[in-house]
Amino acid sequence: MKPQIICHMLASLDGSLHPSRYTTSPDGTRAEWSSLYEHIHNDLAADAWIVGRVTMAEMSKAGAHPPANAGKVDRPYHFAQRDAGSYAVALDASGKLHFSKPDIGGDHVVVLLGHDVADSHLAELASDGVSYIVAETADINLAMMLEVLGSELGIRRLLLEGGAGINGSFLAAGLVDELSLLVAPAIDGRAANQAFVEFGESGLPGKMQLSLKSCEALAHGLVHLRYAVTPDEG
Repeated sequence: MKPQIICHMLASLDGSLHPSRYTTSPDGTRAEWSSLYEHIHNDLAADAWIVGRVTMAEMSKAGAHPPANAGKVDRPYHFAQRDAGSYAVALDASGKLHFSKPDIGGDHVVVLLGHDVADSHLAELASDGVSYIVAETADINLAMMLEVLGSELGIRRLLLEGGAGINGSFLAAGLVDELSLLVAPAIDGRAANQAFVEFGESGLPGKMQLSLKSCEALAHGLVHLRYAVTPDEG
């Protein structure tokens, strides 16, 4: 029941995921690149998209507001809405995200949480109409959580849209089926440039292989690269 997962990202020629740091181009603007990225996001016709905590915090912009009396909370999951049609999923192992409403741009929020998250935080999410899944083991089993998203919510295609840490974790775990990368005619160039995917000191050699599916030149100087992602059997 695991959804098909497409890692869909916009990056500079040197792999940076922060458009605000890109050089400019006569071919197009950052706003035009972002707009085309969103257009392709829609064309990929997924049931849901997923980002990490830092990326979701930029969208949720809410502070902690636990209810005075948490009462009994549901574990390992609580679904406030099962027929949303589209879902915004966040990986938040430490339970630091807060929400003022149960959706992001009309997409119902589902939070994937670590095993030790406090009942008061679960009660806060439930009171805000937010759905959640709590890990049943000390280490988050992403594959198991994805199975729940598929079996309980009917999610069949999921867009993985960063940041770098969550992209790396999914790729290392062998959960990504395709990479959809829009490359902008721009460079970041700074020494501490954060690439669109990172996985600790060891990186990803030996964990996955890429096979080119298509390469298409788009408007505004963008190039759309699509790769099939498979385990490295070597």
